Parts: sequence; C-alpha cells; structure tokens
Amino acid sequence: MKARFSLLASLALGLILAGCASGPSKPDVDFKSDYDFSQIKTIGLYAKSGQVSGDNPMQLSDIQKDRVNMALKQALELKDLTFVADPRQADALLSWHLVTQFKTDIRTYDTPAMYGPYYGYNRYARYSCWSCMGGSTEVVSSNYTDGYFIVDIIDPKLRKSVWRGTVHSRLKGEQIKDQQAANEAAVRIFEQFPPGAMPAE
Repeated sequence: MKARFSLLASLALGLILAGCASGPSKPDVDFKSDYDFSQIKTIGLYAKSGQVSGDNPMQLSDIQKDRVNMALKQALELKDLTFVADPRQADALLSWHLVTQFKTDIRTYDTPAMYGPYYGYNRYARYSCWSCMGGSTEVVSSNYTDGYFIVDIIDPKLRKSVWRGTVHSRLKGEQIKDQQAANEAAVRIFEQFPPGAMPAE
C-alpha cells in the first residue's frame, strides 16, 4: 500500500505541474486586491509547506518535495525575488500543498438493436420476429484521482495568504523525473505573479 501511495504521489506532482506547461490546465489565480506586492523583495519557504490532504493522503518523498521546492524557488527568482534560507528574514513566504480526491467516472453507451431473420405469421402482423434483439445500454465506470496543486504567497505579518495559484488535473500518466520539466511548469504557475504581470507567450 505504501508503494502505491508513493507511485500516486509521483504521478500527482508530475502531472499537475506538467499540466501547467502543456497549456490546457492554466492556473486559476486569486489575490488580495489592496495588497502592495511591490514591497516583496525576499521570500522564504513556509515551514508547513508540502502537505497532502484529501481522501487519498499520499506520501511524498523528500526527493519529490525538493524537486517542487527547487522549481518554485527558481520561478520566483525569475521574478527578481531573492530566496532566503531563514523565513524570519523574508518579506513573504512560499507555501504549496496538494489536495487529492477519489472520483468515479460513469458513462453510458447505447448499443443498436440487432435483427435476424423473420419467421412465423399471425393475424395481427404479417410476421413475428423470433430472432430480434432489442437495443441495450452499457454502463462503464472507472476510478481516478482528482488533484489540486495549490501555491500560496503568505504575508508573515498578516499571517494570511495574499496570492494563490491553483492547478487542477486528473492524475494519470507517467512520473516526471526531469527537474527542467518541473522548472518550466513552475514558471507557468507564476505567470500572473505579481498581479498585473503579463503571461508568457
């Protein structure tokens, strides 16, 4: 079971981050409209960052967490922010977490009626169909995991998030082990940070 959680964790982080880079899963961004983001010059890592919640509490390895931390850190440094080792010296804190949910996808398919040769005769109809098969409905269900990768920028004085980027994705596919791929995905997450920043073409 632990191995299964580890594999799902790999898929979750890889696919959600990859969704940003591929285009369809663009980040949903919200922020505190009256906050002065120009005052943020330094940023540190929130101590409780990297948590997983939801009905599928997957276990993340230190390697996976470090990969995500490095990607997000480099993306913020591209925004001319300085990452500091001591969060107490930072103007803002970076936090991310993963929320997972089991879902069931149910689909129905109508199959056409099949007709064979006609046999017999009665007074109500010119024939009776002994080999007729009416149409049917096939129900197919499949289980999958929904994932939400959430990134917050926290003001340590307010003790509140002032910016949030969320990426939603159905988790499937192969694990991303390439740090460069994670870096590119993180850049997409912070396209609209600070608010008013122009998205990358």
